[in-house]
Parts: sequence; structure tokens; C-alpha cells
Amino acid sequence: MPVSEMHRRRRGRNYALAGVLLFLVVLFFFVSIAKMGGFD
Repeated sequence: MPVSEMHRRRRGRNYALAGVLLFLVVLFFFVSIAKMGGFD
């Protein structure tokens, strides 16, 4: 079952989007910890 170039491009974009979302979640987590005074 050959994968077309469009599917390959879409998969790459999905991985990039997942990476950005993961980064934002981790960033939000650390900002929340910092605001609660967890890094004193």
C-alpha cells in the first residue's frame, strides 16, 4: 500500500503540531509550579 506525498506531508505536520502542543503543556505545567512557589 503506497503512501502518497500528501499523506507523508500530513503526517509530518501532525508530528510537528503534536510537538508544539506537548511543549505548551510542559511550559504551562512549569509556569503553574513556579506560581505556586514550588521552585523556591
